[in-house]
Amino acid sequence: MKPFCFILMPFGTKTDESGKTVEFDEIYNKIIKPAVIKANLTPIRADEEIIGGIIHKPMFERLMLCDYAIADLTTANANVFYELGIRHGIRPHSTILTFVKGMRLPFDVAPLNGLPYQIDSNGLPIDIDNSIALIENRLNDCRTPSDDSPVYQLITNMPRMEIDRLKTDTFRDSVDYSNLFKDKLEKARSDGKEAIHDIEKDLGNLIDVDPAVIIDLFLSYRSVEDWNAMINLVNKMSPILAEVVLVKEQLGFAYNRIENHEKAEAILKDVIEKYGTSSETNGILGRVYKDLWQKYEKNNKTIKARGFLKKSIECYLEGFQADWRDAYPGINAVTLMEMTDPIDKRQSQLLPVVLYSVERRISSKHPDYWDYATLLELNILSNNQDKAMDSLENALASIREKWEPKTTANNIKLIIDVRKKKGIETNWSEEILNELLKAGEEQ
Repeated sequence: MKPFCFILMPFGTKTDESGKTVEFDEIYNKIIKPAVIKANLTPIRADEEIIGGIIHKPMFERLMLCDYAIADLTTANANVFYELGIRHGIRPHSTILTFVKGMRLPFDVAPLNGLPYQIDSNGLPIDIDNSIALIENRLNDCRTPSDDSPVYQLITNMPRMEIDRLKTDTFRDSVDYSNLFKDKLEKARSDGKEAIHDIEKDLGNLIDVDPAVIIDLFLSYRSVEDWNAMINLVNKMSPILAEVVLVKEQLGFAYNRIENHEKAEAILKDVIEKYGTSSETNGILGRVYKDLWQKYEKNNKTIKARGFLKKSIECYLEGFQADWRDAYPGINAVTLMEMTDPIDKRQSQLLPVVLYSVERRISSKHPDYWDYATLLELNILSNNQDKAMDSLENALASIREKWEPKTTANNIKLIIDVRKKKGIETNWSEEILNELLKAGEEQ
């Protein structure tokens, strides 16, 4: 069995205080993970960011019991530094530090022999082979260890923890158990709702399950549009996990999908009150108000409908202003501005900003469905048929969950309907709409 190497680093796209972008998933997949595998070790990546920042019991076990660890100090992520402190206090050696060359750190890592790697202007790794070799060689050096923890270097008589072999065997079993269920869930998402419910039954009492597995289960229910299962699962989570922002946001999302708009609004407004405006929370709350606008419009309660339309636009706009890099609330804001009579004058000012935001995302990382879907809506709003068709092709090739094209189709239908009322030709937009609806049924 290969020893474990625990990786402490942020997820996704992050920026430092100067605004420089770092694509951490690319760095993990192209530098750190290959280096660990080449050193004949098994990589485990810290998952606290995925589950909302909780540093849970399995996290502490991994910090203590993994034979090797790599900590990426780039952007001075608070969780990484906290975990590194724990690791240095427990393990005298076999902890490696990495960072982006040329980016500011809160202290000088030179005395700690940190290993630099390089990125380009988009935050993507360069000089990859050399970076892999540096980390691989350092990991191999750790097999004949010397102290790299400042604690043990400074306090020469510091007691050294002897870790029971039985404890490490139990830890390895728990890691294998978590990975097994993550693999099962990946397959179950293709097999449908019942397969995911069967896995939940096999997990037993969820209080004792790795939080990362529970979150994976939670989002698996979302992928098959089992909204009630999502809601019921939250009631079975530990109180701490149930209060995580990601869980609360997705709980609000699920309540909105079963048309309990009042409950969804209350949950999401509570998150904003506690943690502030964000593109994600405001994006979901904006959808709640958009659905209420459509509901009252359908029931011919025009004045009330207009009120929710305004609330939706402002909520989306606040989310976009909170993080200009996230185009999702931005595209929803400009699409709904098309629904006002006359068209909200802010739309013409925001369209190029949203376009710039999504083009930056597409150029700086592997684009996902929402990037292309956003570009599709922008091209329809701008009446650019050729670019819209190109965006449609890319979006259809990037679908992950069947509710995604349905959501885009809903927005495009809104644009078509309002333009038809104004006597504007919509034939090619309707072709796009039909393709999205078919894609939503096929997934």
